[in-house]
Parts: sequence; structure tokens; C-alpha cells
Amino acid sequence: MSAIHNEAKIRFPLIVAIREQLEHRALWMYLLCDEASKKGLSSDSYAPEAIHRCGLYQGANLRKKAGGGSSLKGLKKTLFSKFAQWVFEMDIQRCDDDHLDIDFHYCPLVKAWQKQGCSDEEIRRLCDHAMCGDRGIAESFGCKLELPATIARGDDVCKIRFVRK
Repeated sequence: MSAIHNEAKIRFPLIVAIREQLEHRALWMYLLCDEASKKGLSSDSYAPEAIHRCGLYQGANLRKKAGGGSSLKGLKKTLFSKFAQWVFEMDIQRCDDDHLDIDFHYCPLVKAWQKQGCSDEEIRRLCDHAMCGDRGIAESFGCKLELPATIARGDDVCKIRFVRK
């Protein structure tokens, strides 16, 4: 039996539609990793670096949208909008220039992997790969990313912490 509990509470149709698009992206990621595995290539050997590159690219664009600075207030404004907060059922715990602490109570990526029948171990690995994008975003803002808890590890919440180095 799975230790991962991941059920959405907000069910507004527009939010559900956005979640379905995020699930579709997570499905692509899973299928790419699965096909590579069938050909003898471990996702650990390529996915973290590729997804990190994506995060660096996205982070650079987010910095531009936020006015070019590295304040985490700008990151919150550009990436963690009200719609994003509803999609992931987020609570912003703290936000200042050097800290952005967010608790996610739902993850559409985990939901996609659950729908594919992934084991808890596979979900943890895929989540770690996916978080490399967030690590790249953090790096773009001169920060590091801390993950003291994740839904993929069976915690009730993902605790995402952007912290100035």
C-alpha cells in the first residue's frame, strides 16, 4: 500500500484544467524516463541535469519579469501567483528578499505518476528529478532550495524553501 496521500481539495473547473496540463507534462517525463530505462539508460544519468538546465532557463526569465533583481519577493510574484497557489494548494509561510517558504498541500505531478501506477520509490525518484528544475530556479536567484518534507516521500505537505546562500 502506498504511503503517499495526495488528494486535491480545491475542485474549481479552471484549476482542475490547469492541473491536468501539469499532469500531462509529468506523464511525458515519466514516459521518457521509462523508455530510456527499457533501453538500459538510468534516468539518474541524464534527467537531473536536463531538468536543472530547464530551471536555469526559467529562472533567468522569471528574474527578467521580476525586474532583473534577485529578491525572492519577485519570484513569489512571478511564479507563485494566486492561480499557482490554488493549483498546488499552497500556503506562503514566509516571503522576504532572502527567504521564500511555501507549503504545497497537493501535487499534480505526483497525481500523474500515481495514475500511471508508479511505485512510491519511482514517484520519489521522479519528484527528485522534477525538483532539479526548482533547484535551477533557486540558483538563478542566487539561492539554494531546501526540501525538508515532500508529498512524494509520504509527508502530508511539500515544504519548499528558497534560501539565500
